[in-house]
Amino acid sequence: MRELIHYIAQTLVDSPDDVSVSEVEGNMTTVLELKVAKDDLGKVIGKQGRTAQAMRTILSAVSSKAKKRTVLEIIE
Repeated sequence: MRELIHYIAQTLVDSPDDVSVSEVEGNMTTVLELKVAKDDLGKVIGKQGRTAQAMRTILSAVSSKAKKRTVLEIIE
C-alpha cells in the first residue's frame, strides 16, 4: 500500500524526487504519512480535497481487501 500511494503521488507532482511515504504501524491501524514539496501540496490535495479523498478511497479499497485498516495523512 505504501508503494501505491508513493506511485500515485509521484505522478501528480512536479518534483517526484521530493515524495516520501512513511509507514507507522499501530495495533489496529496503519498510518501512511505522505510528504511532498511545499509547492506540490496543492496538487496532492486537489480542489476541495478531491484528489486526497480519491487517494484515500483507493487506499481503503486495497486495505479492506487485505483485511487491514489504513489511514492516509498528508504532512505539510
